[in-house]
Amino acid sequence: MPERGHATAPSKDSSTTNPSPHTTTPPLTAARRTGLLVTFILGGLTALPPLSMDMYLPALPTVTTALNSPAATIQLTLTACLAGMALGQLVIGPMSDKWGRRRPLLIGMVVYVLATAICAFAPTVELLIAFRLLQGLAGAAAIVIARAVVRDLYDGVEMARFFSTLMLISGVAPIIAPLIGGQVLRFADWRGVFVVLTVVGTLLTLLVWRRLDETLPPERRQTGGVGAALRTMRGLFADRVFAGYTLAGGFAFAALFAYISASPFVVQEIYGASAQTFSLLFGVNSLGLIAVGQINGKLLVGRVSLDKVLGYGLAVITAASAALLLMTAGVFGEVGLFAICAGLFVLMSAMGLVLPNTNAQALMRAPHAAGSASALLGTSSFLVGAVASPLVGIAGEDTAVPMAVVQATCAVVSVLCFLVLCRPWQRTGPATV
Repeated sequence: MPERGHATAPSKDSSTTNPSPHTTTPPLTAARRTGLLVTFILGGLTALPPLSMDMYLPALPTVTTALNSPAATIQLTLTACLAGMALGQLVIGPMSDKWGRRRPLLIGMVVYVLATAICAFAPTVELLIAFRLLQGLAGAAAIVIARAVVRDLYDGVEMARFFSTLMLISGVAPIIAPLIGGQVLRFADWRGVFVVLTVVGTLLTLLVWRRLDETLPPERRQTGGVGAALRTMRGLFADRVFAGYTLAGGFAFAALFAYISASPFVVQEIYGASAQTFSLLFGVNSLGLIAVGQINGKLLVGRVSLDKVLGYGLAVITAASAALLLMTAGVFGEVGLFAICAGLFVLMSAMGLVLPNTNAQALMRAPHAAGSASALLGTSSFLVGAVASPLVGIAGEDTAVPMAVVQATCAVVSVLCFLVLCRPWQRTGPATV
């Protein structure tokens, strides 16, 4: 059904713009373009996870002092939120295939707002971890359903382009979130960060309620209960190529999250930068991600095969993580903050070639189960990221080597998944789910 408040226009059939034989056309006769406001809402939904985590990053050192807990324990507040978002997607994705997109999204957003407000008043680290988990479980609705809505409306290279457009919007979040967090810490303690997140979540919930229409009509919804949803997911992961793109994107995301989790301590504790300096450096790296994402969507997609672009991105991530490992291990002698930040900038920028294209390639294999496919994409990314988070601090706060080891390992595994499972040099047919 059309979106409220804007006209829809047919786009070129993906078979004419993308010769890949595993591209499939969704049940719609043609992809439909969203209006500017709906694009903004979808971007806001995909931005909610980085907002929930990155705005909190400058406060991590102060939370360790305020709650009298070691850094490894405080990092579990990040892990809990990430794990919640991973597990929540497994439930909410299939729900959206069965009941439509709006109802599960609105319920999830309301619970997210309540859980975030409670985090602001958590008196102990144990309660903070518990409600961060609930915040992640509810916030999963935002990212999994946003991806499913894009799959409802787009196909082929146009879907890859739209994911790059969403990256432009959602990519602003990692830039402004630490900046906002750093500024909040000038006037309030770490609890003020959760107050701001509560306000952001409330505004986004109101926009979804008023302006985002249902995109999955009743005749296209899945039937059956939990068993049917599990069979659908099993069928998706039985497709070797879908599994390859999902795992490749998941391990690449884990390399990114190792940076997100460790960088506050690396930049502030090891190199002595202030919270405001960390926020600025984090913003510069996020600008690189946005810029490369737009190069991907505006210049490369449709001209260069998605697999080739994805391969280039994975190669750059692997090279950057290897350089970081050598620098942090002292192979080049003592290096300063600038060298480390340069390596992190290259690694994070290359994500703009990897994340939108793994999402698009995987979702093109599942036109009839976009919610379940989106759930598997998100769950794999967030679970691997949740495992990576505590590992980066395993050797304490005085060394960045664990961060680099985790990043290099995840990059290599991502490349192997792409080459061994996706086998981009072969032509494969669509998944059957």
